Amino acid sequence: MNDPLWDSDDAPDPIELGVFGWALVILRGLPLALLVFGGLLVLLTVRLIERPLFGLRRPITPFIAQFVCRNALRLLGIGFRSSGELMRERGAVVANHTSWLDIFALNARKRAYFVSKAEVAKWPGIGWLARATGTVFIERDRKKAREQTLIFEERLKVGHKLLFFPEGTSTDGLRVLPFKTTLFAAFFSDELRDCMYVQPVSVVFHAPNGQPDRFYGWWGDMDFAPHLLKTLGARRQGTVELIYHVPAKVSDFADRKALAAHCEQAVRHAHAIARLEK
Repeated sequence: MNDPLWDSDDAPDPIELGVFGWALVILRGLPLALLVFGGLLVLLTVRLIERPLFGLRRPITPFIAQFVCRNALRLLGIGFRSSGELMRERGAVVANHTSWLDIFALNARKRAYFVSKAEVAKWPGIGWLARATGTVFIERDRKKAREQTLIFEERLKVGHKLLFFPEGTSTDGLRVLPFKTTLFAAFFSDELRDCMYVQPVSVVFHAPNGQPDRFYGWWGDMDFAPHLLKTLGARRQGTVELIYHVPAKVSDFADRKALAAHCEQAVRHAHAIARLEK
């Protein structure tokens, strides 16, 4: 993922595991794999019954995904805390994006359906999990913008809480990038505008003691496997903090740009304060 936002000074930190680190990779990695893929098997089995009865609605399987994500953080040894009230209204959730760990953290508290770039569906392992849990895949093609808006509308109408990362890329966790406004357009359709809300969430990773602040960040040209190994092999783990902000009613904003700016400001402000107070 070559991204012009990152320069040579932002090169990823080298991975040095050692014998003890590799032991931790095995001790954490095997139970984590059993939890994730065992949970996937259970989810797919339940979905065979759930889908014919409820269609797009998923009254059971999101609880399985939430159970897996909560316990994945426990197996990794990463602390978890959150503040703020979960949105009860219909709508979507938007958050800043640090790494693949965001998926576990955000799903650990709130049952939601992620929005992801289409390429992820083809990734081994992660792609299977994403498809099974009802992820909405989008293509970065303006010609398909209307088609993707209709998909959003369909999912929102059946009560799904969609969750997406408006930055459009993961980061080093030290900053919040400008929010892209494209995906906010779906909320301004005639059928949704007056009843939809968007809840901003700040995701803040606090690095383990003695490690760089960007320890959990996944950005630029970083590959998934080395980042996974570094996380599994860490002698000490840090904490992930979720800060849920007051939901914004879509009809209170003139257009998608105004709504995106509001959400970005809320996420950025709390993210900066939480990092100072770690």
